[in-house]
Amino acid sequence: MATVTTAVRAKRLGAERRAVSLHRWISQPPPSLPHCRHFSILSSSCHTKYSYDDDSNQHFLRRGTLFAAGVASATIAYYSASSRTSSSSSSQCEAPSSSMKHGAPFPFPPPHNREVPGPRNIPSRHAQLANLQSSSRSSPYDVLVIGGGATGAGIAFDAATRTSPDGDENQKQKQLSVALLERGDFSSETSSRSTKLLWAGIKYLASASAALLSLNLLTSPVTTLESFYSEFKMVFHCHQERKYMLETQRHLTNWIPIVCPFTEWHIWPPPFGHWLFSFFPVLAPLVFKFYDGLSGFSCPSSYVLGSKRAREVFPQLNEKDIKYCAVFYEGQHNDARTNLAIVMSAAEEGAHVANYVEVTECISDGETGKVVGVKALDRISGKDFEVYAKKVIFAGGPFTDGLRELELTAAPAGSSISGKDDNNNINTELQKAVHGASGSHIVLPGYYAPNHMGLLDYNTSDGRFLFFLPWQGSVIVGTTDKKCEAETLPYPPEDEIQWMLKECEKYLSHNLKVRRSDVLSAWRGWRPLAADPNAPPGGQVSRDHVISTNPDTGVTFIAGGKWTTWREMAQDVLDKVLSENNEYATEDHDNSKGKSEASPIPKCNTLHLSLHGGKGWSESLPVQVIQKYGIEQTVAEHLVRTYGGRVWEVVELCRPTGKRWPRHGILLSQHFPYIEAEVRFACREYACTIEDILSRRTRLAFLNRDAAEEVIPRVADIMAEELGWSRKTKAEQIRAAREYLASYGGRIPHEDDLEVRLLTHEDAMDVFRDIDTDGSGFLDQQEIKDMATRLGRPLSEEQLKSLFDTMDKDRNGRIDVEEFIDWYNDGAETIFKGGLQRKMTVGGEKWLTTRKKGGGGSFLG
Repeated sequence: MATVTTAVRAKRLGAERRAVSLHRWISQPPPSLPHCRHFSILSSSCHTKYSYDDDSNQHFLRRGTLFAAGVASATIAYYSASSRTSSSSSSQCEAPSSSMKHGAPFPFPPPHNREVPGPRNIPSRHAQLANLQSSSRSSPYDVLVIGGGATGAGIAFDAATRTSPDGDENQKQKQLSVALLERGDFSSETSSRSTKLLWAGIKYLASASAALLSLNLLTSPVTTLESFYSEFKMVFHCHQERKYMLETQRHLTNWIPIVCPFTEWHIWPPPFGHWLFSFFPVLAPLVFKFYDGLSGFSCPSSYVLGSKRAREVFPQLNEKDIKYCAVFYEGQHNDARTNLAIVMSAAEEGAHVANYVEVTECISDGETGKVVGVKALDRISGKDFEVYAKKVIFAGGPFTDGLRELELTAAPAGSSISGKDDNNNINTELQKAVHGASGSHIVLPGYYAPNHMGLLDYNTSDGRFLFFLPWQGSVIVGTTDKKCEAETLPYPPEDEIQWMLKECEKYLSHNLKVRRSDVLSAWRGWRPLAADPNAPPGGQVSRDHVISTNPDTGVTFIAGGKWTTWREMAQDVLDKVLSENNEYATEDHDNSKGKSEASPIPKCNTLHLSLHGGKGWSESLPVQVIQKYGIEQTVAEHLVRTYGGRVWEVVELCRPTGKRWPRHGILLSQHFPYIEAEVRFACREYACTIEDILSRRTRLAFLNRDAAEEVIPRVADIMAEELGWSRKTKAEQIRAAREYLASYGGRIPHEDDLEVRLLTHEDAMDVFRDIDTDGSGFLDQQEIKDMATRLGRPLSEEQLKSLFDTMDKDRNGRIDVEEFIDWYNDGAETIFKGGLQRKMTVGGEKWLTTRKKGGGGSFLG
């Protein structure tokens, strides 16, 4: 791979030296200042080598500004929280470090983990690394996959299980050698941050129908019909893949009924901007039956609930406004566990897989310019090595373009993607193929919904779908949809959290107050919206997946798609890659093309294969675990739901509780079913850091950020015992885990990302009652004037009249609570509103007015 120019290299080196010097100073602050988390976050920010841009001086100035702010924050935090314990002070909320954005992997010092055995019949991580390093130019892998999310793992699983299409079914030989590299933990990015649904895309069915029944059908009939067919085909394939997951992978999935409440018979403005959908409350039962039919009625049947029955099965619903509810079914799963099951299945079938291995360069053939391998860094040991392959596939999700940039200097000079022009100068221009769309989620306590039924708001204030789903004892609300550059941390914008809280109130009982302090965790993921950069001009951004091969380098990437279709995506990309390989013939080959002696493409077998944990699973397995090991019922059910038939490998690692009951299964946290044995087993399943345990091997960070932070010391003790960590390594891992957890949302907003707090119903009532001194339930001009005086901002008669007229939307001379909320959230700044924000408190928390970085107004959609 060609190197960058001397000038650029020197410039970056200078910036790196300055940053390292600053990092050392921050890592050892003066004794007069505490070594709190503000310093440790800055330390990691300056230490990372992944986010330097070419303008290194500006980059360093930004870091210096961040450092100055950190010093001030640390000093204030120290004196304001000196009476608190260290554990409570660690839960203070600050924004994540800016250097960890823009797709750079989360930095941490290499822990140099010792070897531990892998799961039964699966090599250890150390053995996998040794296998990966054994490849060479003369002995390459058939396929090398970069990216260990759902798609990349699916490709590795598919490739490892492909067999010859000919011969006896019992004597077929596996055809392909495959390797997979993931720069973080498996599923550490988008694939673990979904809504936890395996859904068949009813939203896309509606949007496709709206487009079909528009005026475009008259003005551009061919294009409109083609677009509808493409969208409908995608939905149909989603149904087929959902059926595969729910029937073949029963140990990982379950059906969940989702109620769709209707508060009126006619909606205006209509959903999806089409008049036909204004009658959706009337048509919904028929629509959902058609939706059932797309999967051959293999799902539980949709049905209708009257208003009285709806309140019985979903008592949290608003008891006055519901006309009736339509109920349909979707699939649900633990996305991170499903992803890991796919990876382990691939490893069990002979694929060589490794997490925390980052690709740093592409290796190209000097004659052809084709990419024949990669240079990689094991982030756990700090060692570099090379991996060679006949075909390289990028499956980086929203970070795919970052991988494609590695092709810039690997491609031949003067080619369409080359990193060098004809004069061998560096050219860093790359046509983007993938654009990110972020989706935030919040987690609320389980009492906000029944433990067996979810809710869909199909017509939010900005036209999106919003799911309200029970999951692992809590309730997930999501998702938002905002196009922006993908980032590696799960940091959710506060304005999106506030928007979801506000939307939650629409269908819930007024007796069930939705509070900001009920947000137990919040996160954000990015889904990739892809277009083929190698296609003719005018290619469309796709909701479906895109597969594209660069003709200069031979590298193929796949992006887009959905969790539900991971298996189909893997099959499609491998069929394409193998059909382009001269060793294999396509199905429609003819002898004139010189492929008469080529072998047929190896057959895909994944449609009939059960994933890791499927063997040995049964519905009675939790009872067997309880009877043999004396484990508490909820723990046993959780273990079987997570590990399937592999549960025996986990419970064999259980240590006695010292109690008469339960006899085994020491809990990590008293309110969650996760046990210490899971940490030990996770180390065998390639968990390398504390954050791996908190975010993906268990889901504590996703369910309750505070609970996750509380168990860090105990998880660190167990991992240090299993992986041979020194005291220094253990301390570094604890610090890194706390920094990563700080990027999740929680009960307290991140103070430097909140512009104007949107009022939830309870917040509004607290403020409203304080202004409504006579308790009438309405505000008059005198009460507004009195409050302004109390705030130290008296209003003139003209100012009072103008303010009151702005708030009094229906011009009846009094302001009700809904008018008050609308006025407060409209984004317009007034002296009176500013006084409320600075002086009033809500639920014991200060109303924050700190400006959001980069500007922008209140987020309402």
